Amino acid sequence: MDARNIDTDLEALEKILSVTFNDKQLLLSAVTHRSYLNEHREATHDHNERLEFLGDAVLELVVTDFLFKKYPAKPEGELTAIRAALVNTVSLSAASEKLKVNQFLLMSKGEAKDEGRARQYILANVFEAFIGAIYLDQGYDQAQAFIASQLFPKTEEIVRQRLWQDAKSRFQELAQEHNSVTPTYELLDQSGPDHDRIFKIGVYLRKELIAEGKGQSKQEAEQEAAQNAITAKAWDEM
Repeated sequence: MDARNIDTDLEALEKILSVTFNDKQLLLSAVTHRSYLNEHREATHDHNERLEFLGDAVLELVVTDFLFKKYPAKPEGELTAIRAALVNTVSLSAASEKLKVNQFLLMSKGEAKDEGRARQYILANVFEAFIGAIYLDQGYDQAQAFIASQLFPKTEEIVRQRLWQDAKSRFQELAQEHNSVTPTYELLDQSGPDHDRIFKIGVYLRKELIAEGKGQSKQEAEQEAAQNAITAKAWDEM
């Protein structure tokens, strides 16, 4: 967002969100990262962390109520896992990307250069801040409508493909179903200093390397390897 055209940008963002704010400062705060205020001492609005805190709580209530009513036969543990898949960082950042809110973010020059996982967190936090801002400005029903339009359509795919299940458990289940074998994981490489170690893990069916994954822990790398293996086998399309 260009600081010289904030009013115009906010109007464009309102159209994307399909919400006309009574208090434009709430929307401005929702797209403002803490780092922006460190570089712009003249700014009079707040950053988005308090709105994110509020939005997270509203999001959990709305999604919990929706899943509870939609799946009356599912047990609490499965509902919890489905909810987690629906509101995790990847899901929320994808929702923000779909809304194309990147162009509206107010961040420091350093934060603006961050990509990958760091940007995912920022986009997920902004999505929750939008919810908090809408809740304060428009009330619960409007916040619920926004969440429903952006997230609820993903629910059936999550349930159908069992995306609520962690990738390792899912890949093991699929491997046993299709190949009657339990996957094994091996450390292929590790690099970087002790405080920023990157692990590369390979997942095998018998002796065949199916896929690899990287992460800042072995567990994270194994999860990525398992998800990549599901994709490599095209089992996520079945």
